[in-house]
Amino acid sequence: MLEKVDIPQNVKITFVSKFGDEPILIKAPGRINLIGEHTDYNNGFVLPAATDQAIYLAVAKSKTNESTIVALDLEESYSFDIKDFGISKDHLWANYILGVIAEIQKSVYTLDNFNMLFSGDVPRGSGMSSSAALECGTCFSLNELFQLNMAKVDMVKMSQKAEHNYVGVMCGIMDQFASMMGKQDQAIMLDCKTLDFKYFPIKLENYIIVLCNSNVSHSLADSEYNTRRIQCEEGVTALRKAYIEVESLRDVTLQQLIEQQNNLTEVVFNRCKYIIEENMRVLSMTKAMENEQFDQVGDLLKTAHHGMQFEYEITSPEIDFMADFANKRDDVLGARMMGGGFGGCTINFVKIGFEDQFISELNEAYQATFSREITPIKVIISNGVSIVD
Repeated sequence: MLEKVDIPQNVKITFVSKFGDEPILIKAPGRINLIGEHTDYNNGFVLPAATDQAIYLAVAKSKTNESTIVALDLEESYSFDIKDFGISKDHLWANYILGVIAEIQKSVYTLDNFNMLFSGDVPRGSGMSSSAALECGTCFSLNELFQLNMAKVDMVKMSQKAEHNYVGVMCGIMDQFASMMGKQDQAIMLDCKTLDFKYFPIKLENYIIVLCNSNVSHSLADSEYNTRRIQCEEGVTALRKAYIEVESLRDVTLQQLIEQQNNLTEVVFNRCKYIIEENMRVLSMTKAMENEQFDQVGDLLKTAHHGMQFEYEITSPEIDFMADFANKRDDVLGARMMGGGFGGCTINFVKIGFEDQFISELNEAYQATFSREITPIKVIISNGVSIVD
């Protein structure tokens, strides 16, 4: 892969070479999530932040009656007419872009044919939401190119609907919100029910955030993601019979859930219990960080992973090994799986000065057990989608 400093320049140069036009260049970041997994589609709370890893998109108006999008890292391209297109069966990556176009066209905005080329360093399948970065980057690019003057929150919603309607993943809104609305050195405390949010300074004193990519692609994540969503909805339907005010798991207390345990299957009860407690953990995390109660921050990460492993059942042997390895160490405050599940990354709060030793020793143990290496990422918190000057 290209060095980070070369990616935007390479995207621009390659675009000019292929299309002969000077493009607009956009940076669309991936994201981390400090805590709050799978709570977003249950109208809960999340605590994400945009990262320096990003997708870079070059875009310009087409001089023909055809649009062409180029995935530089895949060495693939896809052409279509902006006035007549549908879901692609052969180029699945293109659907993230086509879905955004379709959502824009459903509104009051008009688009014309354009050319786009993109590349980036957000690892696919890592839980850092390369898909949301591509969707938000596309929406922002077309907003700039055709001067649509869309509000950022509207672009977030369109990007989410693109994944629902063209990709088939019924994702919550967190990933797109973090990619579009991120702010340097800040997490976003987001209420996914109201979309109220506030920026929250990330102050970890003597710790650094390190992602460790298991390099296990979460191939089950899309189908199992939708299954988890259905199970949560089953729980809401059952709980509403006892508590008419319940619209989502956001509205259910742990005591109410326990009172209705006999009316739920064991699986649905466990799914609901995890979501309710994860919402509580998000709120506790913000308070612990504000009060510099770092031991509590570590405990929340550990209990979150336990919930994902045994109640929501979205981890994998590799991820559990990595989290357990980290959580037994004195130089790690806490660690858990991050993202949709079944692979991807762990997020680790590592004592500054010990991060290289931690990475080396984890990698050695991981290789000995699974015959593959991890890929570490030392996180830098970045701004959301923006124009590259």
